[in-house]
Amino acid sequence: MLVLTHQDVRSVLDGHEVDILAAVRRAYILHAQGATAVPQSAFLRLPDQPRDGAIALPAFLGGAGASAGVTWTASFPDTAERDEERASTAIILNATATGRPEALLEGSLIAARRAAASAALAASALGTGEDAAGVTLVGCGVVTFETLRFLHVVHPDLHEVTVHDLRRERAGAFAARVARELPSMRVRFEPDRGRALAAAGLVAVATTAVTPYLDPRTLRPGTLVLHTSLRDVTPEGVLAAVNVVDDADHVCRADTSLERAERLSGNRDFITASLGDLLLAGTTGVRDPRRTTIFTPSGLGILDLAVARYARDRALRANLGIRVDGFLPAAGDLLPGRTDFFPGRAGAPPGRAGGGGAADGRTGEAAAAGEPGAEPGAGRLTGAVPA
Repeated sequence: MLVLTHQDVRSVLDGHEVDILAAVRRAYILHAQGATAVPQSAFLRLPDQPRDGAIALPAFLGGAGASAGVTWTASFPDTAERDEERASTAIILNATATGRPEALLEGSLIAARRAAASAALAASALGTGEDAAGVTLVGCGVVTFETLRFLHVVHPDLHEVTVHDLRRERAGAFAARVARELPSMRVRFEPDRGRALAAAGLVAVATTAVTPYLDPRTLRPGTLVLHTSLRDVTPEGVLAAVNVVDDADHVCRADTSLERAERLSGNRDFITASLGDLLLAGTTGVRDPRRTTIFTPSGLGILDLAVARYARDRALRANLGIRVDGFLPAAGDLLPGRTDFFPGRAGAPPGRAGGGGAADGRTGEAAAAGEPGAEPGAGRLTGAVPA
């Protein structure tokens, strides 16, 4: 088992935005081709803490070097008020041949950068030449910063940035980080949300909102909204927009803006396309210059797998991480001596004639299901550990 800490992951991802975009793009195309398995996410809500909880994203990503795994993310928004990270993430990668866990990665940076890469791919696939004129960012958290980083990769001429956040000091810290890491960007804080949203035709939204507040019908015509946080846009606004998603079944649940729109309209006809289908077909013509276009991704687990696998492979080549030997049980550890109970093998205990033995002469063991003398249902031991 390979364990990669946050610093390990950062060291292999920093400066490789183009590779991450390629990995996420490939995952979307494989999903469009049906080469993935993405069960519905499992949500955990804490009693009496409606804003706090966790989500599990199991997934299988096919193609060359297929992998399976799960992402476990806990989100406690109020911790941000104490200047702590809002979310924590762990990712397990499993071998597809044996199912055994091969790697455990600290996943907060992976989750943030795959979300950012997803938004940037949508901005590229749905973009126009005017998008590079400027971007408005609503919410000044980690995902927003990574989104700006990846937008700069797909729109290298993008330099004007308007930010809006409920906390001015958080916006100030965001602007300071942009100045350090993305010095070609010029950041302006706009405390009024309406004016911020009107400042650019490209808008990226990543907040902790649980109640919709953004009506895209108030935006300038033709605006592209990258709606990463899922619950900001009003259902009426969704129905009036051109909507692109990553997966309709996943995004229309858990009280997202699109699920609210589905309940309001009674159908999903308002969804125009999926990003994977657009990338696969090379189509870019779904954006309407008269209406807002909204990209709403559910955050598919296959994207975490794609980036985690990339990080794992680079870490192995660089000899990074902690290797934990003996993490899994050795052969026989769970059922020691089990081979001694099969007749005909060396060391098998002899059966006793007469009473006290099993029907087939084996002491202390019933005949296996399907063997002579087995009772119906024999061998179905509730709670038994499989061999």
